[in-house]
Amino acid sequence: MLRGIDHLVVAVPDLDTAIRNYAGLGFTVVPGGRHPVGTHNALIAFADGSYLELIAFYEPTPDHRWWAPLQKGGGLVDFCMQTDDLGGDTAAFRRAGVAIDDPTPLSRIRPDGYKLSWVLSIPREPHRGVAPFLIQDETPREERVPRQMTHRNQVRGIGALTVAVGDVAPVRQWCSRVLGVAGQDVSRDDLGALGARFAIGPHALDFVAPRGAGSPLTAWLEARGPSPYAATLLTAAGKPGPLDQAETLGARFSFA
Repeated sequence: MLRGIDHLVVAVPDLDTAIRNYAGLGFTVVPGGRHPVGTHNALIAFADGSYLELIAFYEPTPDHRWWAPLQKGGGLVDFCMQTDDLGGDTAAFRRAGVAIDDPTPLSRIRPDGYKLSWVLSIPREPHRGVAPFLIQDETPREERVPRQMTHRNQVRGIGALTVAVGDVAPVRQWCSRVLGVAGQDVSRDDLGALGARFAIGPHALDFVAPRGAGSPLTAWLEARGPSPYAATLLTAAGKPGPLDQAETLGARFSFA
């Protein structure tokens, strides 16, 4: 069963710069360590159980799925859903028509030497970046997710993730089959877009398509293809509105 957004992936050109920038925006940023696939990360954990993953490459890795989006500007590039039944949910996505790989193990060595391990199911084209990748922990999840969950900006979690798509209908179809609900119609006047909203745990996913050439999603889809576009972060006291993309290194985040 899908339990909600596990984390959002923010690809950045330099991890140290990202850590400084996000700390300057009021986030508590915790170094995460290295993966054996050419990447290293830092994490921003929230009280709702989700987190932001700031990820960079410590060596060129052109065959990594986030390498190409980073060359196009990086920022918000992918999202992961937490599951307590990876095999069952992977099968459910396949039955719904989503191309997704078999579960594959991955690991990370934390700065303190602790080795984390988990298993991922990763969508393939044409669903990559629109369908989430799925994660199930082998080591305790509380070891993977930082315990530091309070922030100067008082962000407590993720509100909604906006995913830009060219055609909502097929996405709505497979998402409805996976979740067992039809989703709600949503009109995003701020983006000149229409789509469908699905609630998963405490989070919302908006799959939206531009109504016309004037929508900012039109240029986004031409440059980046169907993929995560923006996310809202829920704050108890922070000033509502968008964060400076120069500081977020291209990620479109807004406080709400």
